[in-house]
Amino acid sequence: MKHKIIVAITGASGSIYAKVLLDKLVLVQNQIDTVAVVMSKNAMQVWEFELGSKSYEDYPFTMYSKDDFMAPFASGSAQFTTMIVAPCSMGSLARMAYGISNDLVSRAADVILKERRKLILITRETPLSLIHINNMKTITEAGAIILPATPSFYSLPKTFEDLAATVIDRAIDSIGIQQDTPRWQS
Repeated sequence: MKHKIIVAITGASGSIYAKVLLDKLVLVQNQIDTVAVVMSKNAMQVWEFELGSKSYEDYPFTMYSKDDFMAPFASGSAQFTTMIVAPCSMGSLARMAYGISNDLVSRAADVILKERRKLILITRETPLSLIHINNMKTITEAGAIILPATPSFYSLPKTFEDLAATVIDRAIDSIGIQQDTPRWQS
């Protein structure tokens, strides 16, 4: 079975993670049925500021407004298998942790959790408050995977994209998609 993936991009700093994720999903399209992208206006502004472009418009995936509750993945019957939030703001994480479905990102996360499917949150914040940590605990207990935007260095990354890929590759591994990526060598 091919993967049906929701990519949510929130307004947290770290647009490079979203870009690298979308770039890598293009490369493994043969393993994917559908990629649906939901991106807030804040996320678009942050992308444009941090990456200096509107290249989020260039991907071959269907884009949805965060207010579009008619999107297929707003219902479990659409059978999306995975949702990745990259980057995931602490505000978005809090709404997801407490089931506050006030936009398409939090509604889609609610659907993924209730259907017992894979929700991966690439969190971006430092330092963390106790509120953040407790929200992470709550959503982890509900079945989500917290995957902090904490890059590794053993692959000797040379660019920001290489560095971000060390995080994104872990998310793609978590889905079960096969990819060619540097691995730890013993």
